[in-house]
Amino acid sequence: MKKFTISTAKPYDVIVGRDIIADAGRFIAERFEKCKVCVVTDSMVNTLFVDQVMESLKSNGFNSIRVIFPSGEHSKSLNTYAKILEALAEDYFTRTDIIVAVGGGIVGDIAGFAAATYLRGISYVQIPTTYLSAIDSSVGGKTSVNLLGGKNLVGAYWQPSLVLCDYGSFEFLPQEYILEGRAEAAKSAFVSDANLIPFIQKDDFQHVVERCISIKKSIVEADEGDRGLRQLLNFGHTIGHGIEKLSSFTVSHGQAVAKGMVVETKAAYAMGLTSYDISSDIAAILEDLGFDLSVDYSIDDLYHYALTDKKIFGDKITIVVPEAIGKCKLHKIPVSQLKEYIQLGLK
Repeated sequence: MKKFTISTAKPYDVIVGRDIIADAGRFIAERFEKCKVCVVTDSMVNTLFVDQVMESLKSNGFNSIRVIFPSGEHSKSLNTYAKILEALAEDYFTRTDIIVAVGGGIVGDIAGFAAATYLRGISYVQIPTTYLSAIDSSVGGKTSVNLLGGKNLVGAYWQPSLVLCDYGSFEFLPQEYILEGRAEAAKSAFVSDANLIPFIQKDDFQHVVERCISIKKSIVEADEGDRGLRQLLNFGHTIGHGIEKLSSFTVSHGQAVAKGMVVETKAAYAMGLTSYDISSDIAAILEDLGFDLSVDYSIDDLYHYALTDKKIFGDKITIVVPEAIGKCKLHKIPVSQLKEYIQLGLK
């Protein structure tokens, strides 16, 4: 078991280990007085892990309720968010009570947003159960829901009080969910650490989770508000989020980001923002990891969704420019050049 302390404005611990979900109540009891707990999860995760969490909470003196919503991106909505808030209100939750998110990124994002806004903010705990959420969304305090106009357009920065990453839970995941984590891990490798790639290739979950959390810790501590360095972690997302939305989420987040990283690498080189074209190297690594990198959507459609990108400030958008495997930089281009950028990336 390994512990990371994320030194943001409100510091918190991330505990990484194997088979720690069943002991979640003890870890939570070490940080909170006895209180009411709302466990938020989805229909898939509920059948796998939540009974263990509820039993552990009960044995450690917590009174818990459970809110379950259908699994899938379409549940990451204002309606689901409202359902959680109403459950908290109906059970008279106060500012000393907490939310515990048990599940993947969708569960963590929407539960975190409910925590950020109920009574103007209550504490929450993240228990990520997917490879992707363990190394990405569970750490850093980004919370959100989707709108019809795009992904993650409503949200807040609200750091968790504790994160419990149990990499043993990944063994229950179908292969497509493993791919999701590989995509996110590959992004971390491309941005910050080329030495991570062999560990991703052999699915060394412990090493990859610990290294990715270490990378994210250093970036989030330097830029908690996502106004500078942290935007490196959005590599592939400008295009990827558009692909997700255009596919009605039949193309998963990881698959879409993998495609997006190749497109964005090609575009940066074609626009003369780097002297090195490493798009074929990135594509080869991603294909070896099992990704289909074809993009079947038009420039106009991808441009339309890119206009909702949260890296747009005024008339400029920040893009990620890969210079080598393990080294990227940020660069601002006028939004007026965004369509050309996408067109060059798709050639």
